[in-house]
Amino acid sequence: MNRPAVALFDAYGTLFDVHSAVTRYAAEMGPNAESISQLWRLKQLEYTWTRSLMGHYADFWTITSEALDYALAVHGRRDTTLRTRLLDAYRQLAAYPEVTEVLNGYRHLGLRVGVFSNATPAMLQAALHAAELDELVDTVQSVHQQGIYKPAIAVYAAVTKTLAVTAEEIVFHSANAWDAAGAAAFGWHALWINRGDSPREYSWAPLTNECRSLREAPALMARAQG
Repeated sequence: MNRPAVALFDAYGTLFDVHSAVTRYAAEMGPNAESISQLWRLKQLEYTWTRSLMGHYADFWTITSEALDYALAVHGRRDTTLRTRLLDAYRQLAAYPEVTEVLNGYRHLGLRVGVFSNATPAMLQAALHAAELDELVDTVQSVHQQGIYKPAIAVYAAVTKTLAVTAEEIVFHSANAWDAAGAAAFGWHALWINRGDSPREYSWAPLTNECRSLREAPALMARAQG
């Protein structure tokens, strides 16, 4: 593995806990809270893929709202106040506890630290600011300008060009196996943050490594450099 110049991180599910918005209101939402949160996330991702394949791009905030509407409707919730609260909470998701330590660690190694996400730049800036991470991130990259979502190879290529580095100089971290596979397929060094201890997927993609937490990632990268 060549020495990386940039450590990039997916945002939702990797830096930020996507279920923390519902967790904030779980008590008042009752026993369906977890199911609503899981379906919200599932449909959010599904809509990025279906819109990309159909050529009907809409920004990630629109998709996030559409997915929440579906999840609430499935569970018979027509509460506009709850909808507003959940969307507001999604702008300020909780970061995983190790994130600050890991970002600082990469900066101390002399790497540029960045975020690469499906979200709009405004969503990312709001989330980073709310989690007090904005000063630890050197660059924020979004698929928005490309008008297509991960794991389309074009979006990884566009970020590589924008950062003015080679694919081999990027180490990418994602808790989404399909995202890590997309990055690896393009030529980035991809680390899958397998928080849920899920079975390995995309065996044909040359994933560099797999770990259970971001906290393990810098050591894995250092061993890979040899």
